[in-house]
Parts: sequence; C-alpha cells; structure tokens
Amino acid sequence: IVLVVPLMMEAFHRGVMKKVKSDPKLAKKFNFGLKLTKALRKVGIDLRRKIFDSVHENFGGNIRLLIAGGAAIAPELMADMQDLGFGCIQGYGLTECAPILALNRTHYFNNRSAGLPLPGVDVKILDPDENGIGEIAGRGDNVMLGYYKNEEATREVIDEEGFFHTGDFGYLDENNFVIITGRKANIIVTKNGKNIFPEEIEFLLTQHPLIAEAVVSGKERKDGDSLIHAEIFPDREAVDEDPELKGLPLTDDKIKDKLSEVVKDVNAGLINYKAVRSISLRDTEFPKTTAKKIIRH
Repeated sequence: IVLVVPLMMEAFHRGVMKKVKSDPKLAKKFNFGLKLTKALRKVGIDLRRKIFDSVHENFGGNIRLLIAGGAAIAPELMADMQDLGFGCIQGYGLTECAPILALNRTHYFNNRSAGLPLPGVDVKILDPDENGIGEIAGRGDNVMLGYYKNEEATREVIDEEGFFHTGDFGYLDENNFVIITGRKANIIVTKNGKNIFPEEIEFLLTQHPLIAEAVVSGKERKDGDSLIHAEIFPDREAVDEDPELKGLPLTDDKIKDKLSEVVKDVNAGLINYKAVRSISLRDTEFPKTTAKKIIRH
C-alpha cells in the first residue's frame, strides 16, 4: 500500500502513457488489452493484473493499493490506473484528524470525491451556501483533543459540539461522498459576494498538457472588484513537442499566445465571474512544501 500526492500519481501515469505512445505496436496491444479486460470484467472475469503484468513490474510488482491525497486529481487519471489493475483511491485528512477524515473504499468509490467519512466519524458542512458549499467539519475519536498548551488556538478550530473546522470548503453529495472545492484561506470573493475557488480553475488549467503548474489569484481592480489572474508554468516537454514552439523560452510571447487559447477554452466552461481575465508565464516551478504542495503566499 502506497500513499502518494497527486504529483506522484500523475508521474506514474505519465510514464506509462509515454512509453505506450512511443511504440505504435505497443499502443495497439495496450488498447486491445484495455478493451478485452473491460469486456471480461462485465462477466466477472478480472485479468487486468495478468494482461498488464509488465506495467506492474515496472512499479515493483507488489503494489496492491495507491491512496492519493493532499490535492485534487483528475478522475480520468484515477480511472486509467484502475483500468490497468491498480487499486487506486482518494482520501482526505489533516494532521489534526490522525490523519484521515474521509476515504474512498476499494469496492465503493467516487473518483470525483475525497471519499466517505470513516466509520465513527461525523462530517458536516458549516454555513452552506445556495449550492450546499461550506466549510467541512469533522468529529470523531480520531480528532485531536487540542493543540499542545494552546487553548486559544484549539477553541478557534474545535467548536462546542466537538467538530473540528478544517478550513477546507466543499459539500456532501447525495451518497454522502465528500467533495472538496478549495481552501477557505484561498477563496476569492467578488464585489457582489460570489466565492471563487482558485483550486477549481487551477485543476481545469492543468488538465492541458501544455500547462505543468498554475496558480490562480484575484487582482484588485480600480472598482474594488477582483480580476482573475493565472500565473502559469508551461510544461517544457509538451512545449517542445509543438514544432512552432520547440526550443523557445517558456516565457516567450508565442507560448503565451498559445496558452491564451487554452485559457479561452477553459473559460468557455466556467461561469462568467470565474473566467480568467489575464495570464503571466514563469520559467521555473512554483516553490513547494515538502508534501509537494505549491506555496501560495
């Protein structure tokens, strides 16, 4: 069983797909294997690990379960790994919750969610808006008693009912799966009171191969409203695969023009007030924590 951050899972997936795409014959066999295993699973026969044995051997051959947490991950990527026979689920937790609040189950999961509350754990949404989105709070034996010798900090996060206020926003779907939309500290509030979660937009942007990393923020305008801005770190490998862009500095205007088109496509699927209005490029990765989370401030 291996616990990973999404960046590691994405690297696993990218490595597999890169090798497959590099050889047309291998790609043909790979795609046939996917179709065959999907058909067999419909009648109760699971040969994924046998047919994709070489893929499993590349990862040591003994991985039973990959658990991803710490940030959003594309549900399509999770499904791809599952189709290869990897047990692959998402979880959600914090140090204060020892450390898991919710977890998908191996045979009952939703790849778009962070999972179901653990047995004995209560999860509720505080002050939900018209879409049911509010701060996620959890209560259970796994929740800490408090911060050591800091009663004031403890009172700020644990209420009178014993619920720990996570600082994460999200909602519970009709099946009680926890869906996370973003961090309370990162929310951009528009002039008319609408909440924008940068993580939602960043996730959509980084689904494009040209974008390795993105950080979305609100820039205050003269009228007091927020202009949504995206700072983007382009993917060097993907850039060099484009004959028009190959070898150019990552901050070149031609790359920016291409990414502006990508942003336009992403905006087409967003509500108008969430649309990215400006972008800037950088030629180095964003600084990160030891858990591989981008440092925003």
